[in-house]
Amino acid sequence: MTVRVPAALPGGVFMLALCVSVAWAQATAPEPAGVSASAFSTDLMQLYREARLEDPRILASYAREQAGREHQREAMGALLPQASINAGTNRIHQENDLLQQSFDSESYSLVLRQYLYNKAAWENYQKFKSLARQSESEALDAQAEATVDLALRYFTVLAAEDELELIQAERRTTQKSLDRVNALYEKQLALITDQLDLKARVDGLAAQELGARNQVSVSREALAEVVGRPVKERLSRVRDDIQLNVSAHSLETWVREGVAHNPALKANESGVEAAGAALRSGQGGHYPTLSLTLSAQQTNEGYNNALVPRTDSYVAGVGVQVPLYSGGATSARVRGLYQDQVVAEQQLEAVQRRVVKEITSAYLTASASAEKVQASRYALASAQLSRVAAEKAFSYGMVNAVDVLASVRNEFRARRELLKAQYDFLTNVFTLNRWAGKPSADSVESVNAWLSGSAGQTRATP
Repeated sequence: MTVRVPAALPGGVFMLALCVSVAWAQATAPEPAGVSASAFSTDLMQLYREARLEDPRILASYAREQAGREHQREAMGALLPQASINAGTNRIHQENDLLQQSFDSESYSLVLRQYLYNKAAWENYQKFKSLARQSESEALDAQAEATVDLALRYFTVLAAEDELELIQAERRTTQKSLDRVNALYEKQLALITDQLDLKARVDGLAAQELGARNQVSVSREALAEVVGRPVKERLSRVRDDIQLNVSAHSLETWVREGVAHNPALKANESGVEAAGAALRSGQGGHYPTLSLTLSAQQTNEGYNNALVPRTDSYVAGVGVQVPLYSGGATSARVRGLYQDQVVAEQQLEAVQRRVVKEITSAYLTASASAEKVQASRYALASAQLSRVAAEKAFSYGMVNAVDVLASVRNEFRARRELLKAQYDFLTNVFTLNRWAGKPSADSVESVNAWLSGSAGQTRATP
């Protein structure tokens, strides 16, 4: 709408007219359409990127990895030259039979010490070097575990929403059957038992819908916990036009890759190396140490606090320290470190066995789930045909309403089994990739390709 203001008006009147025209234009302008968060959609990859920046478990793993590097640098510092500067001043008063004097003394020194041979310090550095690698592998394992947990929560949301849609669709279908029975009952063409059975089923589905809505909210809140924000948008669902397969690789290939690349296994291997270095460091307590010392000193204080002319001293020396006896503490420490190494080796063996078990279990379960998905699709198609046939037979009076109700239940049971088989397959694929040492981003990207770009599609409409 255009509002014209005459240009010949006086200045004050013109400004008043201009303000009125602006207010009128704002009042009559159409309001912008509201945009809800639920109008947008997101997929697993987007939530994975957010979780990398918001999940406390992942952020803590980054911090532990950085701490491991700093501890390694701290241990290396013991192998490098140690330099110190000392300065001091004293007020001295002396009295004897010959003199009485007071003076100020000053002393400055610079000391540089470098170990030429120190087995304990060297092996201690090797220990923290291995511990740094261990913390890096543990960070990768923590991120892989967090990725699997994110996927589980994502598919839990999808399963909860699917269940809600299935209940609503079954309720609508059953309500249609109930409406037909009610119409027939009014004409005395249907039994009261058929009417009551369908009414009971509709009421039961209404109660189930309340619980399903609550489960959707709870599952979305669990997903929000790891991404650090409320997840209100729609989630991409599993596509129906793809063939779900595990991999072309054999189980033996997956096991070999897991043993070679699993981060948890790598972390325990580094732990064994660290335990071995700690043992050698403890044994270093029986070895001598050799050090070089360079020092420079300037002072005007001599023997017995006597005042002397300012003197500069420069000293270079090599020192050897040989341990003789420490009360048995060094030997006891070595024996304890040896047992720590045995513990680390057994933990490595346990993790290696678990890697093989988890890979085998995930591979076999995923393969079975892929086959079950295909079988469930056939079962669903048959159940749909059975339900359509039962409804037609009911319209001809060949079957009763209970038979129709049973066919509807069978169809939605087949839908639930199909969706469950799909989510079981995808979950086991994530588990398989995690234990096989696949990068988390690659795992998410591969599974994300199986999700539909249209997150709002209906999965439950008969």
